[in-house]
Amino acid sequence: MLCTLIFTSALTPTAWCRAISAARNSAGRATQRSGAPPEITKIEPPNWWTPLTGHLMLLVYGRNLFGAQIACHYSGASVSRSRVTDGGRYVFIWLRLGLNARPGVMPCQIRTPAGTTEIHYHFAAPAGPQGKFQGLTPNDVLYLVMVDRFADGDTANDHLASMPGTFDRAKPRAYHGGDLRGIEQHLGYLRRLGVTALWLTPIVANNPDSAQDYHGYSAYDEYEVNPHFGTLADLQNLVAAAHRDGIKMLLDIVVNDVSPHNPWVAHPPEPNWFHGTPAHHSAASSDFRYLADPHAPPRLWRNVLDGWFANILPDMNLTNPDAARYFIQVSVWWAEETGVDGFRLDTFPYVSRSFWSEYHAELHRLFPHLFTIGEVFNPDPDVVSFFAGGRKQFDGIDTGVNTVFDYPFFFALRKVLLGNAPVETMVSVLAHDRLYPHPQQLVTFLGNHDVPRFASAPGSSAARLELAQSIVLTMRGIPQLYYADELGMTGGNDPDNRHDFPGGFPGDPRDAFTAAGRTLAQQAIFLHLQRMLGLRRENPALRQGKLWDIAWDRHSFAYARVTSGERVLAVFNAGRKEDTLELRFGQTPLSGARELTPLLGGTSLAVKGDRVRISLPPAGFDLYRVH
Repeated sequence: MLCTLIFTSALTPTAWCRAISAARNSAGRATQRSGAPPEITKIEPPNWWTPLTGHLMLLVYGRNLFGAQIACHYSGASVSRSRVTDGGRYVFIWLRLGLNARPGVMPCQIRTPAGTTEIHYHFAAPAGPQGKFQGLTPNDVLYLVMVDRFADGDTANDHLASMPGTFDRAKPRAYHGGDLRGIEQHLGYLRRLGVTALWLTPIVANNPDSAQDYHGYSAYDEYEVNPHFGTLADLQNLVAAAHRDGIKMLLDIVVNDVSPHNPWVAHPPEPNWFHGTPAHHSAASSDFRYLADPHAPPRLWRNVLDGWFANILPDMNLTNPDAARYFIQVSVWWAEETGVDGFRLDTFPYVSRSFWSEYHAELHRLFPHLFTIGEVFNPDPDVVSFFAGGRKQFDGIDTGVNTVFDYPFFFALRKVLLGNAPVETMVSVLAHDRLYPHPQQLVTFLGNHDVPRFASAPGSSAARLELAQSIVLTMRGIPQLYYADELGMTGGNDPDNRHDFPGGFPGDPRDAFTAAGRTLAQQAIFLHLQRMLGLRRENPALRQGKLWDIAWDRHSFAYARVTSGERVLAVFNAGRKEDTLELRFGQTPLSGARELTPLLGGTSLAVKGDRVRISLPPAGFDLYRVH
């Protein structure tokens, strides 16, 4: 999610009032007219598949729907109930779908005392799971792409009549032109780098009047692709092309909140659709520790679940069963419509655990291999592990999420490599793997779109960036890279950490998608990362092997990755001076080793009496196959 500073600077109190006023004016155009016939303006979900689910909830938007009676005529489908809300602006329709329901068009009559209108709802056949919904494993390497900042593949969607004044590459918070076609055009670059999966920042439509929602985390329409990014067909083509190239695809899903400009804000479909109102709400707290504390009363954690993010984004009340069903169907729709392999789940702790349990039960029932990753932005493994799926916690709830981002390791990595913290800091975090049901699936990373770039952090250097990449790619878990970190891209706090990828946009002086377009420094970092990704691909132990601590001192750490058929040893020195580490392999999985063969160049080392000494320069890293 975005930092609080971003929203507070992006929407001043005056702008906030204008946003609410605009939403009310927009909704006011749907004012109900006594005696006027019913009108339908939108239906969500826009279409569905049968047989896929036994039940479906439709949210129908319109005018003059008060007193509506619903009659649908379709073999295998029936209306179980309906309800008109907000004085006739919405009607909920709950459908029961039998196994005999077939693809086709279902006509429904909506009759009020003032007249009748008809809707036609489309059912399709599920396309089948072949080559879709593949999920992630430790064999994968995930690459985070901020859609607007990667590559402009279709300049026709830069300046849009429907979104005037929102495109300006000179403004760091405006749209810059990156889109889905641009990503598709550079899949070859990602494949050559060694990436196996892409995570896209949110692609749904944000406020059409805002030039500052390029990031996608301010949803205006949950079922529409952001026009600046392209069309639904562009997204489907990107997913299909990525799959043909052996690259998986994850979408960023936000269920906790929506844009303050969202039409729901002025006229919620139900009175408790949100937690609070623009005038009366609490600000969200990011103190997750009390949620993980069985002795903490609700007073200590209620604002985490009910508060508005940054005190601006309207907070969804997902304890409302209709709101919960709406957002579950949103995720099912995007999965089936596109065939993606997983979801990154934004602001995971801000949403009730009971919702996540229901959400994952439905999602994994329909798509057993689809993979979800929860964002728990916290440095404490005791807190982060509480939200990991795979077992019930003290509240009796299993969130069902496949894994979470390993923020504790991220913070420890930066403290050790940049802040001169002792290596014991990292070892201690790894010791907490006991708290996770599946620690081998934790997503490890050195940076993302919510933190300053590693290359710009105090104490950083090209050597330390390469060291951080080497550690992440040899550690247990699923590695995640951030776009252009392979070039050593610099950047401070948001939006400075979201520069355009050089060469992805018209007029760029250099094209870093090619070796010829990179500077010498960029090429050196790129080749190092490419080489490490190749070693990870070629050595199963680096992907599937069990992690073992072998030895450490204040600055250096030696750890092994071991399978039944392979042993690999990684050693690094995070210090500012040369360091020598004496390794003793007795009573470890490396016991009996005779020789260490270097995988990054250099001379083989003889192991005598289960002992060997390894010296490393500052920010040095070595990798050995153990014989």
